[in-house]
Amino acid sequence: MKKFAIGCIMAAAIASAAHAANTMPSAPTESWTISNYYKQNVYDPKESKIGTIDDVLVDKSGKVTGLVIGVGGFLGAGEKDVIVPYTAVKSQKKDDKWWLTLDETKDSLKAAPGFKYDRASTTWKPESK
Repeated sequence: MKKFAIGCIMAAAIASAAHAANTMPSAPTESWTISNYYKQNVYDPKESKIGTIDDVLVDKSGKVTGLVIGVGGFLGAGEKDVIVPYTAVKSQKKDDKWWLTLDETKDSLKAAPGFKYDRASTTWKPESK
């Protein structure tokens, strides 16, 4: 019984050490949460709403590479999803609220190529015409 108890204690210690190795003692200083982007409105430079961020694209290394913006439509019906580079969207704090801006118009985004989410491959694919 004593060997069993020692074995359990050793297993718990190993599991605790392995778990601790995969956690961070604090949040990285230059990090943002995904909620700063996901489902947030995007505005043109004149502060007119041009769309809403529907998805955030991340490469295999974890770097954010693009943002999927839903434009047009009404209450989601008739909406078109376009993809813009992450670096194209600028953030600024205004009146204690974060504003996301893109140097585009709603019409230019509506004219851009559209994308549809493919659940089978879990990727965004060009919209078929």
